[in-house]
Amino acid sequence: MPQVSVIVCAYTERRWDLVLRALASLQAQEPAPHEVILVVDHNERFLQRANEELAGVTIIPNDDVKGLAGARNSGVRAASGDVVAFLDDDASADPGWIEHLRAPYRDPAVQGTGGMVRAEWPPAGRPEWFPAEFGWVVGCSYTGLPSVAGPVRNLIGANMSFRREAIESVGLFSTGIGRSATAPLGCEETELSIRLAQQDPTAMLWYEPAASVGHAVSEPRVQPGYFLRRCLAEGLSKALVSTMVGASDATASERDYVRTVLPRAMWRAARGVFHRRPGQLGMLAALIGGLGVTTLGYGLGRFGLGSQALRLIDSERRAGTTQEAGAQ
Repeated sequence: MPQVSVIVCAYTERRWDLVLRALASLQAQEPAPHEVILVVDHNERFLQRANEELAGVTIIPNDDVKGLAGARNSGVRAASGDVVAFLDDDASADPGWIEHLRAPYRDPAVQGTGGMVRAEWPPAGRPEWFPAEFGWVVGCSYTGLPSVAGPVRNLIGANMSFRREAIESVGLFSTGIGRSATAPLGCEETELSIRLAQQDPTAMLWYEPAASVGHAVSEPRVQPGYFLRRCLAEGLSKALVSTMVGASDATASERDYVRTVLPRAMWRAARGVFHRRPGQLGMLAALIGGLGVTTLGYGLGRFGLGSQALRLIDSERRAGTTQEAGAQ
């Protein structure tokens, strides 16, 4: 079985307790990871504190471009395991996570594995209006993903792994895309996954729902303003991926999602509105609004207006409509 190096990327002390939780969940794994690498993204104060207070973890600074993609690349370069796994700093690996992630690598065609990302909602729970189909807004699994193990186009960034040689062979993560502290973009793992498949059509990415993690969802991320900004950013991200790997590959899964998953969800919500069920009008509005804003973001990105849209997102964030900078 391959040795697994686990990479956790962190950028702010506001998540210190969550980082400790993530690291503790890795230390409790059986079998234990080959190594745990904490990458600190251009934050000297955080880096100093980590070196002073943490033990049993390899701590390195991000020596690449600032942002999640660069931090992940720094972790891969420092790793020595056969497989590099990624766990978000606000996530916690369930027991058996390492074992479930590495088991599919018995098949030499498997170049990456990932699992379910379970949303850990604030104390009030998931808002009535928040559709399960939009779990990706908060970086979690969502209705429309496979429910059983099998091959997928791409993995979810909070819970994924790759053969180290495979990820190195395609040049690691593209730093021109993905999340930073001020830009809630994403899809760098999608773009990497597509490049892997384009380089080697026989390569397989395997989804194993038993390899599960819990992902903390903070209160600001269940507000309608964040929901819409994240949808806009997702559309922009997909447009950028389309320019890098081709629109056909970049939107293949999304087209099926829009044709089948969302119409069913809208029909259920519309029936709920007709029968006066609580929260269904808000959910219907979120489904329609989320799809519309994501499509708008994609269109703006394809027509070269992405930078203007990003400035709008950042100005709204700075005005206080969200309490967190960016998203993981």
